[in-house]
Amino acid sequence: MAPKKRMPRVYLIRHGETEWSLNGRHTGVSDIPLTENGEKMVKEMGPRMMGPGKLIDPAAVRHVFISPRKRAQRTAELLFGANPLPKCYMTTEPEVAEWDYGAYEGMLTKDIRKNKPDWEIWTDGRHPGETPQQMSDRVDRVIAKVRAIHMKAEEDASSPEEIEHSDVMIFSHGHFTRVFIARWCGFPLKAGYNFAADAGGLAVLGYQHNTLKEPSLLGLNWYSEDSLAHR
Repeated sequence: MAPKKRMPRVYLIRHGETEWSLNGRHTGVSDIPLTENGEKMVKEMGPRMMGPGKLIDPAAVRHVFISPRKRAQRTAELLFGANPLPKCYMTTEPEVAEWDYGAYEGMLTKDIRKNKPDWEIWTDGRHPGETPQQMSDRVDRVIAKVRAIHMKAEEDASSPEEIEHSDVMIFSHGHFTRVFIARWCGFPLKAGYNFAADAGGLAVLGYQHNTLKEPSLLGLNWYSEDSLAHR
């Protein structure tokens, strides 16, 4: 019997812990570094999830998109330190940056609501900054790029196994990850409210039933044990 084909995947990794992620401040364009614990978290995560026979097989990853923010760049640097990717296109991609919070940058939700009691990022966003529609459109453009990579890999494959070698990794941020999950699954942006994206957490997306026509969420917040312990 021929081996069952594994469909290509998307690995969404939120950057490790920062001071602002700890206290809940909206961190969009600010370049906040990882904490010492955040770096430790990523260093410990790598050997558990990356390597031959593990969740992420470096040999199957073909494209890596990294947010320009240094917290995401450092997360990728630490994760790939002991896990070099042999055949991969790695780029800094502005479109996977965090939601632009405009004047709400660095603020806590409770402080924003002192002047706007009913404010929700999912329905109101911030102008200047990004509206929910602008954020949804940006994430859709990233998804289109990922799906194009997967479709081309399927078209070019000379055997059912070859399509495995088109996995994509994205190093990004909390709200971006939650919006990406919602839009990947065909939900409206505001459905992102229902998904958690912990600092240092990994979301795995892919497809069901061996077809690119059934995009699905396969796993959420894998290897973010510290955050899960405090729930």
